[in-house]
Amino acid sequence: MLYNSGQALNLLCIGSGRSDAAFREGQEEAIRHIVEGKGRLLVVQKTGWGKSFVYFIATKLLRDANSGPALLISPLLALMRNQITAAERMGVRAATINSDNMNDWTSVEAKLTKDEIDILLISPERLANEHFRTHVLALVAAQISLLVIDEAHCISDWGHDFRPHYRLLERIVRTLPPNLRLLATTATANQRVMNDLSAVLGPNLHVSQGDLNRTSLSLQTIRLPSQAERLAWLAEQLATLQGHGIIYTLTVRDANQVAEWLKTQGFIVEAYTGETGDRREYLEQALLNNQVKALVATTALGMGYDKPDLAFVIHYQMPGSVVAYYQQVGRAGRALDSAYGVLLSGQEESDINDWFIQSAFPTRQEVANVLKALEDEPNGLSVPELLSRVNLSKGRIEKTIALLSLEAPAPMAKQGSKWQLTAARLSEAFWNRADRLTALRQDEYQQMQDYVRLPFGRHMVFLINALDGDSSRVTQPPLLPLPTTVNANWIRAAIAFLRRISLPIEPRKQWPVGGMPQYRIDRASPISHQAQPGKALCVWGDAGWGGLVRQGKYNDGHFSDDLVAACVEMIQEWDPHPAPTWVTCVPSLRHPDLVPNFARRLAAALGLPFHMVIAKTVARPEQKTMANSTQQARNIDGSLAPNGQPIPHDPVLLIDDMVDSRWTLTVSAWLLRKNGSGAVWPMALSQTGHDE
Repeated sequence: MLYNSGQALNLLCIGSGRSDAAFREGQEEAIRHIVEGKGRLLVVQKTGWGKSFVYFIATKLLRDANSGPALLISPLLALMRNQITAAERMGVRAATINSDNMNDWTSVEAKLTKDEIDILLISPERLANEHFRTHVLALVAAQISLLVIDEAHCISDWGHDFRPHYRLLERIVRTLPPNLRLLATTATANQRVMNDLSAVLGPNLHVSQGDLNRTSLSLQTIRLPSQAERLAWLAEQLATLQGHGIIYTLTVRDANQVAEWLKTQGFIVEAYTGETGDRREYLEQALLNNQVKALVATTALGMGYDKPDLAFVIHYQMPGSVVAYYQQVGRAGRALDSAYGVLLSGQEESDINDWFIQSAFPTRQEVANVLKALEDEPNGLSVPELLSRVNLSKGRIEKTIALLSLEAPAPMAKQGSKWQLTAARLSEAFWNRADRLTALRQDEYQQMQDYVRLPFGRHMVFLINALDGDSSRVTQPPLLPLPTTVNANWIRAAIAFLRRISLPIEPRKQWPVGGMPQYRIDRASPISHQAQPGKALCVWGDAGWGGLVRQGKYNDGHFSDDLVAACVEMIQEWDPHPAPTWVTCVPSLRHPDLVPNFARRLAAALGLPFHMVIAKTVARPEQKTMANSTQQARNIDGSLAPNGQPIPHDPVLLIDDMVDSRWTLTVSAWLLRKNGSGAVWPMALSQTGHDE
């Protein structure tokens, strides 16, 4: 097919909304390569270069020449709203099939059948869906003129953002006609990843790789070990930083905490995480419109988000790899002469990154436990049924199933809602790959630790060399470095904030699958005697009060008077109604005096009587050793009971030191209410993070 240069440029002008638009270096060559069918193409270009224009313009040119529709596979459907809008301006009819638009599937399928869709966008997970493969993909497979694989580094086992379902692409690509147009795009691929992609997407994969240098970025690293120091630095610098940006955190909890702190200091910021739900689009637009100073985000706001005039990207903690960091910091300064990319490094990031690395693959024991449970049940088990048989979290079970079911041959397969064993056995190659990937990610994390120690002005060269690019054209950063020290007053304010935070304890409303047999609850059903919403003072071991709670439990064997005073202040601010008129606590055989002693002192400080009315009747393992909600509930079943002391009929404050699963507080509150107490207000010194 002949390429029409004038038509391509006209489409770029329409899509970008600029009459003076011009192709960037390599863009038009990539479009021409696809349209003229010169073979499979991998485009490796930095964030903001305009990879989406390549595949949307190519799609439009192919469709205008009466070719079939294009299929785009991307992990970023939720973040591609801007790109789809630009495509529609060019007259490209785009549609998606994903888990968020199930009501639209029938109409999308009908339009595909009538050839009324130019490009269909799906997530890699959709390829594992039997309905999609048989009712949608099979209908259009023979007509597809172009297969686009966006964020192609996710194919690679070695990639920082490996997506297991991308493995299905390898099998699909093998079955494709050799002359089918195939375009893969990514912003970040070092030589290892590109070798992987060549093996999967070949043969004869052409590579178009651009310059990785970002002359507008002033990169800087600052080591500030404590959370209080980093919170203080953010507040102090955000007051003078020009423009708008993103502050990245490693965890959802940190995103919420950083956003809350900055709000208390008068900044217009919002948290953006995987739990943001249907507010995501609103928040993305708010940042695009400069209605917020910054979004405090996890990697949920990662690949695919495009704000060309983003003035800064700040990391609250160090990411796990150079590839991940380059991807995130590269959101800044795309259409600006200068922008900041600042990485703050703290003491907790090592534990967080170690957790990410170690949990990327299931352990041999986890796999053995899941396979044994399925072996014992020839008719198969659903995920909820597996939770009741295996002491693993839901996330670990789902990860194990996902990875094993994508092996070829797979040792398990899904029949309806249940998973069953197949005749295949898990090969040793699976474990070799897991060991290789774990070792690689540890090496990549060490590379990031080396990056943090670099002096100002050396960071861009380091990143480009780590990504196997050409660093010879790197120039000095356009901006002066930001201060590396923090005002002591800001630090004191941050410590006060961390000690002022309280965390909600949401009451459980439903008994677990299978009920609580020893309490004569035989099935999952609503809890008739619920606790009220409760409060926890802090997160276990965290900045603020968390370290003092840990010290009291495991070093001193006694919680300090400072914690009593902090809880009094928290309860006064909480001000629950109807107000508790007495105090009790959860008993323990392992530490029989620790919590009662604290609860008595807290009751005295509140001017309320203390009554010990519940007993621990049988020793059970600690809740933190139970990995999912069903196992945690079973661990409590029958282990608590009234001790025979009179139970006052008034509202009560129920104290525990740590809240893991909430089942201990749930059962304690149920027993109190069932035996005549008033409203039960749970309060714990700390949350542990084990609760799913």
